Amino acid sequence: MARLRLILRLLGIQRILIRHGLEEIVWATHLFRPIGWLRRLIPRRSRRESLGSRIRQALEELGPIFVKFGQAVSTRRDLLPADIIDELAKLQDQVPPFPSQEALQILATAFGQTADELFGGFEREPLAAASVAQVHGATLPGGESVVVKILRPGVRRSIERDLAVLYAIAELAERYWSDGPRLRALEVVSEFEKTLLKELDLMREAADAAQLRRNFDGSDMLYVPEVYWDYCRPNVLTMERISGVPISDIDALVSAGTNIRRLAENGVTIFFTQVFHHNLFHADMHPGNIFVDVSDPEHPRYVAVDFGIVGSLSARDRHYLAGNFLAFFKRDYRRVAQLHVDSGWVPAATRVTELEAAIRAVCEPIFNKPLKEISFGLVLLRLFDTARQFDMEVQPQLVLLQKTLLNIEGLGRQLYPELDLWATAQPVLEEWMRQRTDPRTHLKRLVDNWPQISEDLLLLPDALHKIARRALEGQEENTREPIQESSFVRQAVNVRGGIFTGAVLLLAGVLWIGLEVAPSWPGWVCAGAGFVLTIRAGH
Repeated sequence: MARLRLILRLLGIQRILIRHGLEEIVWATHLFRPIGWLRRLIPRRSRRESLGSRIRQALEELGPIFVKFGQAVSTRRDLLPADIIDELAKLQDQVPPFPSQEALQILATAFGQTADELFGGFEREPLAAASVAQVHGATLPGGESVVVKILRPGVRRSIERDLAVLYAIAELAERYWSDGPRLRALEVVSEFEKTLLKELDLMREAADAAQLRRNFDGSDMLYVPEVYWDYCRPNVLTMERISGVPISDIDALVSAGTNIRRLAENGVTIFFTQVFHHNLFHADMHPGNIFVDVSDPEHPRYVAVDFGIVGSLSARDRHYLAGNFLAFFKRDYRRVAQLHVDSGWVPAATRVTELEAAIRAVCEPIFNKPLKEISFGLVLLRLFDTARQFDMEVQPQLVLLQKTLLNIEGLGRQLYPELDLWATAQPVLEEWMRQRTDPRTHLKRLVDNWPQISEDLLLLPDALHKIARRALEGQEENTREPIQESSFVRQAVNVRGGIFTGAVLLLAGVLWIGLEVAPSWPGWVCAGAGFVLTIRAGH
């Protein structure tokens, strides 16, 4: 039954494409290619709508996943003609809304109150509609102006249906395409699925928005609206209503006297700060979600909305990414190649010198050029060829980051084509790497985690005793000869006590020195005694 539904969906997709005059795509598919000659017998219908308009309408009818694809493509004016890009840009906030009566019913079900009882005022006409939800204006009983985001009815069912299509395509790719296993298509789709399903939980979105707001509290570069928790549910999100110029309205920004260069540079700084310093980044930065506060045109400030998609990376991935970026900045291609091997992104047996030469050939031409002269799309294609040569695997956990980087590039091109992406990002990364190696950073982390560390230290003696017993039992099993437990275990007990005492003294000394308590000599005495005791106990 599931396979039948999948086939019917694929046929439905092709039917929608034909309805919107996109027959060429259908005839190019594997299913219809053998009978492609039949299209010559079908009279061509004249179309009043432009090609871009027909593509946009088809994506809207195909559903949320396809709309999101169109949103991503709409930021890449270097890849498609301007008329198509202009139409796809409408997918950012001009998706047809669902009936207001359905929105009112959702509110009544979620809160047990009508919209008029819940709010001081509620606008029936939506302000904007997107692929997953639509937004209405409202006023709280206290007078605060807010926006209310409401999930589309049946959106989960629609997404799950199209995810099944993507999984089927990915499975076929891994089975029949030579590059399929290396691209890890099923894992990529799985990551995409996690992202989409998270987007359907508006309480989660509210929590992420609140964290981003705390991260940029007092910032002159980015403002995040306030969340009103009493008016939030899994399918309803209420936030502060903001005002600003849409980031895509370049003419309005110029007319307001906005410092476009500073605005573009701040966008890059914000992104890299989110990724590396905060480890929480807005991952849906298409123009429909970004506004600009121009009350101070010389110091414009971004205003972000729609936090349905946010990303984070492991400490390991951030470390290797930052190292790669900084090595790129310095044109240290040897370091880049070595980091790819160390991270496991390429096989351990890869010859570093060969990978270095290949990376140099791809990246060297892009340096010392303004952004307008750099096509990251072409660079990615060349890197893909390099990846295929060295069996580099796609990293699913980095797909979201890569998508966001592409969005950043698209915004940068529209705002300030002369933007030097590398020069803007480099100071942020260098500061992050410096902080990672700063002893004060490690000391602060030690102080912050001291309650957990102290608990772990108390458990250390028992843990060492268990390790000693396991080693003893393993030795007995291997030799099949009885061994006297007493001497081995007694030694372990003495060792654990010495290590525990030494560790406590060492940590106390480090804390004393790091906190710069006067006089400093007690700290040095404790640290020295702890170090000696730990070493002696270990021997």
